[in-house]
Amino acid sequence: MIHHKTYYSLEVPFKEHSLLLEGPITSDALKSHEFHSGLVAFRTPEQQKKALLEIADLPEGRINVVRDGNMIVGYVTFVYPDPMERWSEGKMENLIELGAIEIAPEYRGAQVGKNLLRLSVLDDAMEDYIIITTEYYWHWDLKGSGLDVWEYRKVMEKMMNAGGLEWYATDDPEICSHPANCLMARIGKRVDTDSIQQFDQLRFQNRFMY
Repeated sequence: MIHHKTYYSLEVPFKEHSLLLEGPITSDALKSHEFHSGLVAFRTPEQQKKALLEIADLPEGRINVVRDGNMIVGYVTFVYPDPMERWSEGKMENLIELGAIEIAPEYRGAQVGKNLLRLSVLDDAMEDYIIITTEYYWHWDLKGSGLDVWEYRKVMEKMMNAGGLEWYATDDPEICSHPANCLMARIGKRVDTDSIQQFDQLRFQNRFMY
């Protein structure tokens, strides 16, 4: 199921110049770029860069980035779901997770995230995959953004919509633990019915419990 990774790039205007959106990029390319100090949503920039290098080398791993010159100022990762999560239970070769998306604070608000997701689904290979993302409010930069949970959720949802991801219901306990959390997914055009049914079974595991 693992596809050859086809490289795409896109320039988007930003203030007085333009940013380069590109990917999937290799670990060698990642190593050669600086990592913006504001990319701290998940861990320190150094540790996050290390995590991205590992993902870039995975057969199914894809990392698309936003570059300002030689500086990476944003990224999105696609990888198989964490083995600890229910989404990996079906061992589906055609289900990948948008694991993280982050844009450095001063680059937000210029549709950079939306454009990065649009770039991510330009690749025809994505039509063979179900792409999921699990959104948990405790990962969101509520303080930095000045938004409340529901405003932030709306921003996240709009950004994911740009990549073709839509809201899907689920009984996953972690997602159900707060009403702002959500599962979003994009089902590629060539995904077969059996895979869609399998995905539905992963979404709802407690339907017979009362």
